[in-house]
This record gives sequence, structure tokens and C-alpha cells, in this order.
Amino acid sequence: MRKRSETYLGSVVLGLNDALIEVSGTLAGLTLALQNSKIILISVFISGLAASLSMAGSEYLSTKAECHHTKKEIENKNHKNAGAASFYTGISYFLTVLILLLPYLILENVYYALYWTLIDVIIIIAFFSYYSYKRNGDNFSYKFLEMSTISLSVAVISFIAGYVIKIFSNFI
Repeated sequence: MRKRSETYLGSVVLGLNDALIEVSGTLAGLTLALQNSKIILISVFISGLAASLSMAGSEYLSTKAECHHTKKEIENKNHKNAGAASFYTGISYFLTVLILLLPYLILENVYYALYWTLIDVIIIIAFFSYYSYKRNGDNFSYKFLEMSTISLSVAVISFIAGYVIKIFSNFI
């Protein structure tokens, strides 16, 4: 029988990784476009809450659609419960949102806050890459570089989009 942590690890990683990519990208774009920490905080908190609920609902429906449990799995409780999977996905997403927003609560300079947020992204990715390495024997360097490249690429593209929006908004 698998441990509960092993059963729902995929749900946690789904919520966490999606939040890292989406929220760091949103923060990068809004930081340059708006340059106002209060507006950025409110915007990302609301969108982060909505996204965490959306992810939880999607994970619930996805797990329900995938699950075809045998009688033995149900008796041994060796199956993935859609409600629990939903909870783990949603809560890991929302906690990640809060961690990434923390610098914007503490620092007034939005660029320093973004820098701190990106460092948090790297630390979280390193932690989960190390966990994956210890648990599954995955290649730490490969996993870390893969996750970092995806997350930071989205942040850079969003930062550029924020810059373009800022330029064009001055013409309107």
C-alpha cells in the first residue's frame, strides 16, 4: 500500500508547479506594467485564489475521469480520492501564491520584490528537485534546470509583455 504522501504527490506538484509558472509570470508582467505594489498584490491575490479554486476543481474532475478502482484497491484504500487530490492541488497552489506575494507585502520597491520572488521560485524548484531526486532517483540537475527554465522563461516573456503594454498604454 502506498503512503498518502505518495498517492497525492502528483496533485501537490501540479498545484505548485502551475502556481510557480503562472504567478511568477503574472508578477513579472504586472510589476513592469503597473509598478504599484498594492495593485499588484490585490490583482495577483484575487487571480491566485480563483486559479487555485479552478485547479482544485479541474483536478477533482480529472481524477474522477481517470479512476477505475478495483474492489481490492478500494478495500485497501490504495487509490486516489478525487476530493483529496482536489484539496492537495488547490492548497499547494494557493500556498505558493502566498509565498510568491510575500515580498510585495514587505518591500515597497516592486523591482526588489520581483527579484525576491524569483529567488523564492528558484528555492522552491530546488527543494522539489531535490525531493524528486531523493524519492525517485531522478537527475537533480536535469529536473532543476528543466523546471527553472520553464518558470523563468514565462517570467521573462511576461516581463517583456508588461514592458510592451506599458509603452502602448502611454499612447492611449
